[in-house]
Amino acid sequence: MTPSRPPQHPAPTDAPPLSRRSLVQAAGAWAATAGWQGAQAQAPEALHSRVVDLRGDVLRNGTRLHAQDRITAGDQLETGPGSRVVLTVGDSAFLVRENTRLALEGDSPVTVRLLRLLSGAVASVWSRGTGRQIVTPTMTAGIRGTGVYAEVLPAQDFRSYFCNCYGTVDIAAGSDRRVSESTYHQSFWAEASPRKGQSLFPAQAINHTDEEMEMLAALVRQRTAWQITGMKGPKDGRGYQYEKRPIPTDEAYPGHSSPN
Repeated sequence: MTPSRPPQHPAPTDAPPLSRRSLVQAAGAWAATAGWQGAQAQAPEALHSRVVDLRGDVLRNGTRLHAQDRITAGDQLETGPGSRVVLTVGDSAFLVRENTRLALEGDSPVTVRLLRLLSGAVASVWSRGTGRQIVTPTMTAGIRGTGVYAEVLPAQDFRSYFCNCYGTVDIAAGSDRRVSESTYHQSFWAEASPRKGQSLFPAQAINHTDEEMEMLAALVRQRTAWQITGMKGPKDGRGYQYEKRPIPTDEAYPGHSSPN
């Protein structure tokens, strides 16, 4: 039985999504100065660890982050008001929004196994693999190679919002378990306090853009599901693409017959 939807209250985001122009500039700067081809000639530990775009005040382990610095698994990041950072670590890419606190954990400097989101919001793209997770105060998401967006709302008892933009994700919140298979944004609320025994509820796709996910995918040499198929669906949080096909007259105008 499909769980009922709780009242929808879009999660507040301190900063607006990156504009298309900003995304193009960030991706272009990466390709020109620190892209994959340039990184190939560098030391292995530098190969997949780059700050792609840095705006405002961002702390790494309590110290201000600079554009030439490298992020590794084991680092903690904190962004201030009006700040953001786009970065790659290993085969994963991250867009960290303002007023966000998170920790990256892994078994090597360039292998992130766990993203622990304490507050704020982050979009991320992960290459295929096992044993990778995003953890918030109210949910855990097992990542199998996908693009996702997560947000934590401290003012709402650390209620979490999670969108599986494309791919397969194992989601757990309270006693609820769900395997999410998405080709175009399947979204959920993970509640701090269960409602009628449920902690996981459907949600609308909010606070992140297709362009942001496409940019992150490109940084780790991926394409999103909708780029591969050339199709998008309604961004309603259900996770489906819809084929574009000619609509017969009878379907377009119910009650009217096609002319003979």
